[in-house]
Amino acid sequence: MKHARVAYAGAIHEAIERDGQLLLADGRLVSQDAVIWLPPLKPVPQARTILALGLNYADHAKELDFKAPEEPLVFIKGEAALMGHRGLTRRPPGVTYMHYECELTIVIGRTARQVKRGDAHDFIAGYTVANDYAIRDYLENWYRPNLRVKNRDTCTPIGPWLVDAADVPNPNALALQTTVNGKVTQSGNTKDMIFDAPFLIEYFSSFMTLQPGDLILTGTPDGIVDCKSGDVIVTEIESIGALINTIQ
Repeated sequence: MKHARVAYAGAIHEAIERDGQLLLADGRLVSQDAVIWLPPLKPVPQARTILALGLNYADHAKELDFKAPEEPLVFIKGEAALMGHRGLTRRPPGVTYMHYECELTIVIGRTARQVKRGDAHDFIAGYTVANDYAIRDYLENWYRPNLRVKNRDTCTPIGPWLVDAADVPNPNALALQTTVNGKVTQSGNTKDMIFDAPFLIEYFSSFMTLQPGDLILTGTPDGIVDCKSGDVIVTEIESIGALINTIQ
């Protein structure tokens, strides 16, 4: 099932996809064009942990002239970076290189501590799409990008759907694609990830507790390009959805 969270008629609603429309929790069926899309994540009682992988595709590491990592390279993001489908992301004034990153995102469904790889899928609520923009002007170290590169308000669109894990039988074989103004600029497949979802859950839960609603952004393949004001970016993952974002 595909879940969404939207603003409609002055209120916030949980919704599911129904025949190309949105079925709100109160039973109303509304057009996808009639709502404001929010990140497809239910509120959580504690601060949400957002873990993001760098250089998790060998071809992307090669594209940047870096050696593929031997263990996950991870940084943490604040929740204010998240925004919904069809939102507007501001390109900071004066920057020379801002690029998208199409990423499969894992949403944790159960408290995970000391989880073994073989049990990892039991702790996944579902998957969504993230576009984790990077502002290259401020980059000092690809292995540990600083906050101004990767933790800016509105610079991580996510959605439109949270797809139940049961509906994604093989998350390790999903095609990814990004278009800029309708032109394909990035193509890849999750089978090329260096560290897959079960590995990451085992790895992170070995030293920290993952809570329901926490996110793991799993990195992007090669094919990044600079995005200008006015560009429409569509990051799409097979079986998960197509996330639309416009650069201001």
